[in-house]
Amino acid sequence: MLLRVALSLCVTAGRVSHKDLRKVSLRGLRTMEVLGTSQNNTTTDSTGASTDGLTTSTTTPANTSQAGTAEPGLLPGETVVREGKAAILFPSANEVFYNPVQEFNRDLTCAVITEFAREQLSQRGVRIVVPGEKERVVVCLSDDKHSSENQETADGQELLKDAGNGNGSETGTGNGNENEKKDGDGKEEESFITASVGEKCEQGLRVLEGLAASGLRSVRFALEVPGLRSVTANDFSAKAAALIARNAQHNKVAHLVQASQRDASMVMYEARGRNQRFDIIDLDPYGSPSSFLDAAVQAVSEGGLLCITCTDMAVMAGNSGETCYSKYGSVSIKAKSCHEIALRIILHSLDQRANVYQRYIEPLLSVSVDFYIRVFVRVRTGQAKVKNSASKQALVYHCAGCGSFHLQRMGKKMSHGNNMKYSAATGPPVGTSCEHCGQRHQLGGPLWAEALHDVGFVQRVLSAVSGNPSRFGTAKRIEGILSMVTEELPDVPLYYTLDHLSSTVHCNTPPMLQFRSALLHAGYRVSLSHACKNTIKTDAPPRVLWDIMRGWEKANPVKRERLSETSPAYQILTKEPTLQACFDVREDANPQSRKRHLVRFQENPQANWGPKARAKAGGGGISMELEDKRKKFQGKRKNAITDSAQLKNFPCKKFRKGTCTQGDKCCYSHGLESAPGEADKME
Repeated sequence: MLLRVALSLCVTAGRVSHKDLRKVSLRGLRTMEVLGTSQNNTTTDSTGASTDGLTTSTTTPANTSQAGTAEPGLLPGETVVREGKAAILFPSANEVFYNPVQEFNRDLTCAVITEFAREQLSQRGVRIVVPGEKERVVVCLSDDKHSSENQETADGQELLKDAGNGNGSETGTGNGNENEKKDGDGKEEESFITASVGEKCEQGLRVLEGLAASGLRSVRFALEVPGLRSVTANDFSAKAAALIARNAQHNKVAHLVQASQRDASMVMYEARGRNQRFDIIDLDPYGSPSSFLDAAVQAVSEGGLLCITCTDMAVMAGNSGETCYSKYGSVSIKAKSCHEIALRIILHSLDQRANVYQRYIEPLLSVSVDFYIRVFVRVRTGQAKVKNSASKQALVYHCAGCGSFHLQRMGKKMSHGNNMKYSAATGPPVGTSCEHCGQRHQLGGPLWAEALHDVGFVQRVLSAVSGNPSRFGTAKRIEGILSMVTEELPDVPLYYTLDHLSSTVHCNTPPMLQFRSALLHAGYRVSLSHACKNTIKTDAPPRVLWDIMRGWEKANPVKRERLSETSPAYQILTKEPTLQACFDVREDANPQSRKRHLVRFQENPQANWGPKARAKAGGGGISMELEDKRKKFQGKRKNAITDSAQLKNFPCKKFRKGTCTQGDKCCYSHGLESAPGEADKME
């Protein structure tokens, strides 16, 4: 009876051939159980409990491309981490860096690279096939005027024809075979090459992951992004390089993923030749990527893609402006729009370094999420275009009192027919003190002052993710953030926050829809920002914003007698508004992403979910002693101590020096006592 049930389960799964079914026995039920669980993204532990999504297991082997294939044994203490279609081996200690919270980062990168590959390979006559997509791209190689029409709708069932094999491929392959379609006259109408995931495409893209660690990102590229010729996964650590090679073999993508143990900068510097450059370079370092940017802008091909992650947000968000200048050539300031300032700082640094080599950047997508920022930029070459870079950068004057800001372009350009004339910009745009509150200004920058995104490209990525939601585990959040990105005003740098505007004048915070409606009634544009909640990104000048806040304060008055005459609130509220604000809610004040309740800002996914500890060459990781210490100090103010016996019981500083008179009974809460000899010194 058990044998019959097992046979039916295997036939339903469609993963085991009839020849293998004859070999099934009661003793082989355990093997078949493993095969059944490996089909979906779940793992089963020794207790029989299963978990979905990103999972780890110390006993369950990873997915295999063929049924019945023996999987490599795990080393003592190793775990298997499953993310996307990849199953990655990890050592038990923190020998190789890995952060599960950045699954969103890797999912978004796969989505962006897939759309970039679709766009690039269409010019080479290659059609990519993504499992689960209902639309496909067909590129005509004929030279007629209709060759620009490259999109054709296909039946969803046709794309899923071979989905049961795990690669989503159709009849075509990525090995250079051409499929030809002929019309009624027998003439060739169009021909194309089909590229599928997991297959090597000779006309495909070359990818470099400079800081690969475990190789998870590179393996996911090979398994989930079609149209790739090679993926070079590089890391300076010998243990990481060995683990990359093992993971590539473990996931059956050794024909695509090549492990490399070298300095990332040297790998890119040696690829500066025109025929040696990489089409895509992904840099996701632990901390700042500044030391790799010069090599990256040289090693990427013409029109190639740079994917850069920065996790040193403390530096880029204004805590250390001098350090930010030394790394990125820009001074960061503390402001409510610090996350967008960080995006514009890294874009300024990339463009400035590219200009040295007569190259320039075109941002495709720039996002600030969680504890890091991520930018996707296209790099092009052109001496004439490089001259525009000065007018794309700007200094920012930020008021330390009310938070108003003004931008000052670094250069000025004027068109005279077919020629362009460049000159120095005039300024400054502000006086010696803020006209609204009388406080001083802080000077930051230079910053990238142009658009952060290519809206058309972002919309194509959004359409692909929305049409195939099962492809990524974080598809809902990708859809929410990209939807907000498409709604942002592309020509308006930086933003205000509604709670900061209210706290400046010490009044109640107006509802978001009413404040946005007041701006729309006044004839200005307004949008949200993906970088922060309750943001106001508008082309209205600061005086209009303060007039609206004055109108709101009249309906919700504050006690002005408590305000200091030198405070920003007093200076702002004592002036009469020149604009009569209308707070009637308008229909267009509520953006579509807000109406649809899309996932825009995620909750904390797990404890200690921020930046993880740096990988240690000697193993280790976060010790239990440090973890216990964290728990001991968390929430100490929330839980009031009423019993003196529960006071801090760790030794005082004098105990460590050996001068405490309490001996072994020493605890931090005992009374102050002078050490022997201190009384004599005081006399």
